[in-house]
Amino acid sequence: MVVHAGSDMVGKKLGDSGLDDRDITVLTLHRGPQVIPNPRHKTVLEGEDRLLCFGKLEEMRSMIPDRKQRRVKRLMKKHLPPTTP
Repeated sequence: MVVHAGSDMVGKKLGDSGLDDRDITVLTLHRGPQVIPNPRHKTVLEGEDRLLCFGKLEEMRSMIPDRKQRRVKRLMKKHLPPTTP
């Protein structure tokens, strides 16, 4: 799981992040080139931290923000190049 710079988790202690309430355990925290195994609850989260977590998949998925649906324009026949037999 990536803690994006605009996330409300940035600046919070790991223990105050709400992950424990969802039964999600952080096994490893990757911060740039630094790897922190078994980070403590007092560890403050920063933007672009990557968390290796263990827990229910449904709970972890619920924390991922919805992506905006990209609209695909349909090409009208008049915009398509002519086909040759």
